[in-house]
Amino acid sequence: MASVYHPARRLAALCTLIGLAAVTATPAASAATREEQSAACKGDALKLCTFYIPNEQKIAACLQAKRDKLSPACKTFFPEKKSSKGRKSSKPRTS
Repeated sequence: MASVYHPARRLAALCTLIGLAAVTATPAASAATREEQSAACKGDALKLCTFYIPNEQKIAACLQAKRDKLSPACKTFFPEKKSSKGRKSSKPRTS
């Protein structure tokens, strides 16, 4: 008999993985509890990153990549990445 992955089990696994992903994603997130992180990002992960469940690293990367679409509560666990404006140009300088 084939095993069936029930939606309730999938949701429980998702909540656990979101909590773990948020903890590993940012140092600031480690101060918050796992339950707070799961509550803040569960809806966003289900809506925006469904295809990456149950891979916690891919969920975290997906949420980070879609940071502009996250709810305000979930955004706090995924800080904005610094821009690359400070990078050196590949063009040679002329004197």
